[in-house]
Amino acid sequence: MSKDYYNILGVGKNASPDEIKKAFREKAHRFHPDKQGGDEAKFKELNEAYQVLGDQQKRSQYDQYGQTFEQARAGGGFSGFEGFRDFSGFSNGFNINMDDLGDIMGGFGDIFGFSAQGGQGRRRAKRGSDIEVAFTIEFKEAVFGVEREISLKKNITCPSCKGDGAEPGAGSATCATCHGSGRVIKTQRTILGNVQMQSTCPTCHGEGKIIKEKCRQCKGHGVVNEIANLKIKIPAGIDSGESIRYAGQGEAAAKGGQPGDLYIRIRVNPDKRFSRQGDDILSRAEISVATAALGGRIEVQTVDGVAELKIPEGTQSGRIFKLSDKGIQNLRGRGRGDQLVEVAVKIPTGLSRKQKEMLRDLGI
Repeated sequence: MSKDYYNILGVGKNASPDEIKKAFREKAHRFHPDKQGGDEAKFKELNEAYQVLGDQQKRSQYDQYGQTFEQARAGGGFSGFEGFRDFSGFSNGFNINMDDLGDIMGGFGDIFGFSAQGGQGRRRAKRGSDIEVAFTIEFKEAVFGVEREISLKKNITCPSCKGDGAEPGAGSATCATCHGSGRVIKTQRTILGNVQMQSTCPTCHGEGKIIKEKCRQCKGHGVVNEIANLKIKIPAGIDSGESIRYAGQGEAAAKGGQPGDLYIRIRVNPDKRFSRQGDDILSRAEISVATAALGGRIEVQTVDGVAELKIPEGTQSGRIFKLSDKGIQNLRGRGRGDQLVEVAVKIPTGLSRKQKEMLRDLGI
């Protein structure tokens, strides 16, 4: 009787390729024979099902022939099944797609002695490295934001070969080892049978082609290390220790790889007049004894300039007054904080005898 591969993987007949792959990975991880509680027979059955349902052509033929699938396959009725291997026995062996199994058990590749670097197709281009730079700004620049231009020495895409690594006009040739696929296949005998393994081509290193003449400027690397100028925008409200990410502004990657990111780590220089508490600004102001006792108006420094502050009668030293919306812009755009002004009553010194007597008369 024909096996129900859909039932083995636990998916419906209308399952998408991604759903089939996900179901296979989950079950293969659960039943892997090298895991505690694993089931070698079940694991083999799962692989057999996935070899069919994971291939669009084989799946179509399986759906078409239904119960007669195995007989038609055995009789050579399926022209698309040359690469299929029965999973049972050491003599026939089986195929493994490293894209599908490479992450099933983390160290799966170590068990069989191969590198699980992916399945069919060329090697994925490496991503460029991220860069982190410390950048110092002034207190007021942190409040309102600022634009600056910085210079970085980093890997950039070679301007001569445009990252290809080949001397302009020299061209390239298809790799004779892998015939342009970037991968080579070899068979290795394991405890589960003969395993066909795909690995990166050692000749072209997964590129699928051989450069006839390397670029003179970058020596075939596709990148050069040079000074790059970049305009950066520091947002209003940023604080010391916070970082800004500039996507794609890190190290360039060779041969079509995605560039890394640039992280600007901010340091804010302290200001003698102000300190920060969240989105609020803290400051101090001195007032005279007379102003403290009788009240009045004083001028105080804010990040916006000079502001007037009303001092009521009988103000005690240490009292805090609020100047609304004179603080720091919220980094997420939710308005500004306040400025909190702590007043300190300045005690006069060097008083004359008459002034001292007047203070005694007032009982101050």
